[in-house]
Amino acid sequence: MEEDHNFVVGQEFPDVKAFRNAIKEAAIAQHFELRIIKSDLIRYFAKCVTEGCPWRIRAVKLPNAPTFTIRSLEGTHTCGKNAQIGHHQASVDWIVSFIEERLRDNINYKPKDILQDIHKQYGIIIPYKQAWRAKERGLAAIYGSSEEGYCLLPSYCEQIKRTNPGSIAEVFTTGADNRFQRLFVSFNASIYGFLNGCLPIVSIGGIQLKSKYLGTLLSATSFDADGGLFPIAFGVIDVENDESWMWFLSEFHKALEIHAESMPQLTFISDGQKGIADAVRRKFPNSSLAFCMRHLSESIGKEFKNSRLTHLLWKVAYATTTMAFKERMGEIEDVSSEAAKWIQQYPPSHWALVHFEGTRYGHLSSNIEEFNRWILEARELPIIQVIEQIHCKLMAEFEARRLKSSSWFSVLAPSAEKRMIEAINHASMYQVLRSDEVEFEVLSAERSDIVNIGTHCCSCRDWQLYGIPCSHAVAALISCRKDVYAFAEKCFTVASYRQTYAEEIHPIPGRIEWRKTGEGIDDEIQVVRPPKFRRPPGRPEKKRICLEDLNREKHTVHCSRCNQTGHYKTTCKAEIMKSIEQF
Repeated sequence: MEEDHNFVVGQEFPDVKAFRNAIKEAAIAQHFELRIIKSDLIRYFAKCVTEGCPWRIRAVKLPNAPTFTIRSLEGTHTCGKNAQIGHHQASVDWIVSFIEERLRDNINYKPKDILQDIHKQYGIIIPYKQAWRAKERGLAAIYGSSEEGYCLLPSYCEQIKRTNPGSIAEVFTTGADNRFQRLFVSFNASIYGFLNGCLPIVSIGGIQLKSKYLGTLLSATSFDADGGLFPIAFGVIDVENDESWMWFLSEFHKALEIHAESMPQLTFISDGQKGIADAVRRKFPNSSLAFCMRHLSESIGKEFKNSRLTHLLWKVAYATTTMAFKERMGEIEDVSSEAAKWIQQYPPSHWALVHFEGTRYGHLSSNIEEFNRWILEARELPIIQVIEQIHCKLMAEFEARRLKSSSWFSVLAPSAEKRMIEAINHASMYQVLRSDEVEFEVLSAERSDIVNIGTHCCSCRDWQLYGIPCSHAVAALISCRKDVYAFAEKCFTVASYRQTYAEEIHPIPGRIEWRKTGEGIDDEIQVVRPPKFRRPPGRPEKKRICLEDLNREKHTVHCSRCNQTGHYKTTCKAEIMKSIEQF
């Protein structure tokens, strides 16, 4: 390392800045501190800060050129070069230059990793706070400041609507000084794809942002014909509460209303928050509301620290008959009566397949977490970068899925086709008895089931619950020479999948292009200021719970004066009580 930072008399540098950077790098790498005696645009003179160390360096600017050259270099270090902790030359600006390229590659480059990398490369230790500040400054240099992000929001929204006609992009502010409050975005291609090709299921949820002014990203997503994530709309709010959820669902309703001739019958999946449930009931009164089973199973796991309960709850949720539901609930009762009581706070009509009144097509869990992973890396960036991340991901996914589906020649999307083939294979082993034009009895080795091809029903309930004919229904349909594929729900077809991604999401030009075209930068567009609430300084507090402590038996204290438990001798009130009684 030292050899890389040795200087010689006559060595030249492009300009004064390059020389200063080089001398700073050398001081850090070789672990000595500098005392700068003179430094301006034409000369530089410095020595080692340690008393008695003879090392000196002098450099000057060459005439008629910006080049800097070393004129003299005296002595060698006798100081021991032990400046390794909190090196003065390792300023925030120097750390920014060190991490800039790494930050471009990895937005989530953590301060602790910065500390490790600097120590590994230079052998010096810098304070955590300095690394944290450098990361903040580096992100601002690369992606712009948080304040600039809010200021550009109205112009960016105008660009979305200009480049993607029919899209909705609106900023809402509060107060006389136009503080940011809310943002709602839904691309025209997303709304069209949802209404014309997706399953009529909407997952609703949010994720905390980690930029300077925090906030929460709310989103509405669906499933395409192959079960893939399909984002419909998203928004950013300053504070998450019941009112903000009511606003988001109201904007979502307006977006669908503009593009749909009639509002479709929807099923909403959420984590069961009261604010979301109330907003769904008010804005979509004819819809069904389901609780996310992944969230529910994680909750019971955290509450009772028992993985078997989590497994049993999933079995209860997937039960297709009331008898099976009761049996599985009985198993939970046997493991923990407290857990069975805990589950009762969540009505089965919101999470169990057999009791759910709407249509879920087998989707028991929300896919919001999958969408949230799209922006995990961008959570610390200004608000515009969060939107750009989603926009770029949407463009890439739409293009990739259009291309992928062009090579499909089946009637149903791959996951639905696989289910249908399995049903056909099982159906060959059944005996079918026809009752009338639409009703059949299907006999297997274990059971008999009643199928009605007119109402798309089977007594096993799989056809009703999943939207694709079950093996019993397939046996009945084949027996009367019907096309089994014609009896699957339209939303599972390859045609629907292609309709989902039929519309393009167009690119949005960069900020420099806005200025070139003169569009998006309008004097009449209001200046949006950031919210008043900011992220508090320091690390967020975390409540750490040690599982060993939870399972450890609590120590019982004992008083040596009165021989009672629950207190020590110093806090014993026995003598006081005795004197009161005597008195």
